[in-house]
Amino acid sequence: MDWIAAFEMFSMVTGVIYLVLEVLQKDFMWVVGILTAAAAVVCFSVRGLYASMALNVYYVGVSVLGLIRWRKDREAVPEGVHLRRLSLREGLWSAVALAAGTAVFYFILRAAGDPAPFLDGFVAVLSAVATWWLTRSIPEQWLIWIVADTLSAVLCAAEGLPWMTALYVFYMLSAVYGWFHWKKQGSYV
Repeated sequence: MDWIAAFEMFSMVTGVIYLVLEVLQKDFMWVVGILTAAAAVVCFSVRGLYASMALNVYYVGVSVLGLIRWRKDREAVPEGVHLRRLSLREGLWSAVALAAGTAVFYFILRAAGDPAPFLDGFVAVLSAVATWWLTRSIPEQWLIWIVADTLSAVLCAAEGLPWMTALYVFYMLSAVYGWFHWKKQGSYV
């Protein structure tokens, strides 16, 4: 087994653990997320998928913020899943960030030789928005993840990353479950 495959497999295993903890809304998820993202940074950088690599660098940083926010929300809702409503303002800013971020990433990634500049950039920005919503405990983040994970699986399959493809397929299926679980078990803060 080559070393890239080892990083892919590590990312897949910790990614599955991360997702289970996410669905159950356990704070330790953020710590596992740091390990998963760090391994994914290595995988994507070797393949030249720079937006996906940058996204995972972002995941490492936002995991610290998520852990702090979730611990604070846990005080307000000690049992079950704590939720927040998506404000119109946050939704509009997210849409603007998605459009502008995708355009910027496309031109940067195309110049950098990324093999799929639009898809890589779009998925990266979409995932960044979903992760931001996750730190805020907005349940609609699951709907974004369904789209982002499906597209990520397509991107990884096209670039010859079978373990990462399997991970994103699992993520997509789990996002469907997470959506229903959070809606059923959640209480708004």
